[in-house]
Amino acid sequence: MSYAIDVNILLYASDADSPMHDRASAFLRQCVSGREVFCLAWVSLMSYLRMATHPAIFSRPLAHEEAARNVEALLAVPHCRVIAEEDGFWDRYRQVTQDLPTRGNLVPDAHLAALISQHGVVTVYTHDRGFRRFDFLDVRDPLV
Repeated sequence: MSYAIDVNILLYASDADSPMHDRASAFLRQCVSGREVFCLAWVSLMSYLRMATHPAIFSRPLAHEEAARNVEALLAVPHCRVIAEEDGFWDRYRQVTQDLPTRGNLVPDAHLAALISQHGVVTVYTHDRGFRRFDFLDVRDPLV
């Protein structure tokens, strides 16, 4: 069994000023030290780089090189899998969004939901309650 990790967990783990920092860091350490395969989407990793280095999002934004090293550390974990869109992704995305009014912040959530679903992953760890709209996902919040 494998699971996916949403970008917000990565961001909280990197933001020492966040009240969620300790829990997110502990969760990521657990993922890294465990044996279960965890999945990260390229879109999530690029979003992490964008947001972790953005001064409007982090009070003390990371330098690009520091954020890139954080990504590289995760990619080096033997049981980390990076997933991306494959043939048929658009059809899956359209299925996922068919019955939901998908706009604004729900678009990237639907993107990730469709992507992990395309790879046969059903569990996503996130602090974003928006993922609960996708009834095919097992949404877990490691920060509560």
